[in-house]
Amino acid sequence: ELFACNHAGVKPDILCLGKALTGGYLSLAATLCTDEIGQMISSAEPGVFMHGPTFMANPLACAVACASVQLLLEMDWRRQIARIQDGLLRGLAPCADLSTVKDVRVLGGIGVVEMHEPVEMERIQSEFVKTGLWVRPFGRLVYVMPPYCISDADLDTLSCGICTVLERGV
Repeated sequence: ELFACNHAGVKPDILCLGKALTGGYLSLAATLCTDEIGQMISSAEPGVFMHGPTFMANPLACAVACASVQLLLEMDWRRQIARIQDGLLRGLAPCADLSTVKDVRVLGGIGVVEMHEPVEMERIQSEFVKTGLWVRPFGRLVYVMPPYCISDADLDTLSCGICTVLERGV
């Protein structure tokens, strides 16, 4: 799915998008809303919902976003995500046997290893870097969202590296 809400069968009134719009090249976000919400916001006094951040409607960021979205929609992204999901399922599966691991789950291009206890950020990040990976855990979650263009070999390196670091008991 293009949006997580589709997995949940939810049709949001407001949807905030960011980062991926430009493929991570420039700062840009968008807030999408239903016609009803949009009409309500537009009917308010001028200035009520005015917001002018630094990158608002930046022409370069908008052009990059258009190109990035076009590239995504023109590629067989569903096949790429299925390939990544299969690789993450296969590669992260050994983590489920570790006593420190509570759960391993994968949905689309996102892989998560949930630990029983929060990880020690400095220590585990250092171990990931020594293994040749840049993984940024959050609390009890060691998660990855590899780029859609990742090769199978790099996906294996990523998954195996995560398992290796977690096997060390970091």
